[in-house]
Amino acid sequence: MKNIKFIIGILVLTSFWSCADLDEININPNNVRETHPQLLLTNIAVETFEVHGTSPMYASRMLVSSDGESSSQYYNWDRASFDSYKILGEVTKMMEEAERIEAPEYVAIGKFFRAYYFNELASNFGDVPYLEALKGETEAVFNPEYTSQKEVFVGVLKELAEANEILKTNVNFVSGDIIFGGDTSKWRKLINSYRLKILISLSKQSADSDINLAATFASIVANEPIITTANETASLKFFDAEGARYSEFNSSGYGSGMYMASTFVELLKEREDPRLFIFCSQTKNAKEAGLAINDFTGYAGADALRPYGEINTLAADGKLSKVNLRYSTDPTTEPHALLGNWEMEFILAEAAVRGWITTDAEVHYKNGIKASFEFYEMYAKNLGSYVTPVAADTYLAGTMVDFSSATTNDEKLELVVTQKYFTSFLQDGWRMYFDYLRTGFPTFPYTADATPPTRWMYPSSELTENAENVNAAIEKQFGTDNDDIRQVTWWLK
Repeated sequence: MKNIKFIIGILVLTSFWSCADLDEININPNNVRETHPQLLLTNIAVETFEVHGTSPMYASRMLVSSDGESSSQYYNWDRASFDSYKILGEVTKMMEEAERIEAPEYVAIGKFFRAYYFNELASNFGDVPYLEALKGETEAVFNPEYTSQKEVFVGVLKELAEANEILKTNVNFVSGDIIFGGDTSKWRKLINSYRLKILISLSKQSADSDINLAATFASIVANEPIITTANETASLKFFDAEGARYSEFNSSGYGSGMYMASTFVELLKEREDPRLFIFCSQTKNAKEAGLAINDFTGYAGADALRPYGEINTLAADGKLSKVNLRYSTDPTTEPHALLGNWEMEFILAEAAVRGWITTDAEVHYKNGIKASFEFYEMYAKNLGSYVTPVAADTYLAGTMVDFSSATTNDEKLELVVTQKYFTSFLQDGWRMYFDYLRTGFPTFPYTADATPPTRWMYPSSELTENAENVNAAIEKQFGTDNDDIRQVTWWLK
């Protein structure tokens, strides 16, 4: 009887195997095909909102190196990577999963991340794969053609507008959201604010009728919700737990050859800006002399153009300030903002100066500074007393800060962009450098044979794996074999 049951079992199992799809049976539990988009969102947010390293601060004349030549400091970089496409692959999967379970709020957030990364890629390189990108699985497009930089910007602005429309009617709680705690209304404000951020970055193309910068900007400000308060700031908060600590916590560079650049330090000292004490440490000599923390003479930076050996000598003599140690010793120092309410105010101030909107540029300018002081008062532990509301009012009345003293638009623009520059310390990635490229403010020192680069060369991997398309893009933009870091792309022309 037992033998009969065994034979019947074998027959049933054989029948099952013969009829079933082997792909459905042989599912690898470590390679799950379907998942809830919330699981992908959390990782995407961490990758996107974390601190983006110190290279932008070397290029933006905030830091100098004393123990080796920094390519960012000396403006001699070459190639960058297309690593952003890896996280864009996760974004694509999140959007696919969102469509599968009919959760449009994740599709909208996915469009924001697409806009963020493609905006960065286009700003860094020029033309990049966009229209044909990320179609390897769905359409077997493994060597995508390049889309023009202008078309990328037009495309991401369109995607952000679509995301805004989706969230007008889809207000479901967003699980897995470590940025806004599931609040779609705040995501919508970020999406619209990021539209304004892209538009202001394209200020040199204000006459382009396809984008219509001024009218588009004004329409968003008048009709859509944007970031206006501190609790709407899009930022990643840190916790003293494995995998959740501040991105630069325990970073060895802060304790070795990294020092402050004189450009940044002197701009702050000239304005008697108390944020200097929050960003920098006193020089060794100042500490040994017992100078007070708020003594501006106790801080100094090095000229970014000096050879690193000379900078090392100054450092050894105790004459240079380092980055404030709170950035590398405090696991829960300030959140990292992708777009803060202070930056939004400076964007609005610049637009008002340019005549794109009719609101008061001075009001936005003052609001931006006050918001920055408020941020550091809250998060710069044991240093908040230097950046109180009273301190902000005193600062705003200073000769080099007072907006009413500016008589021309260029003078007003310099005030706005310089203050925006201050707030970007360990906050805003490469945007501060790009702001300098398009406005010329604040002034960065450089030598005649090493002018500020305007882009990065394409990755070497593209030259081997997608040679036909990358070479076509280079020739179209700059001429044959002219993939150079000082070629000017559309957004800067």
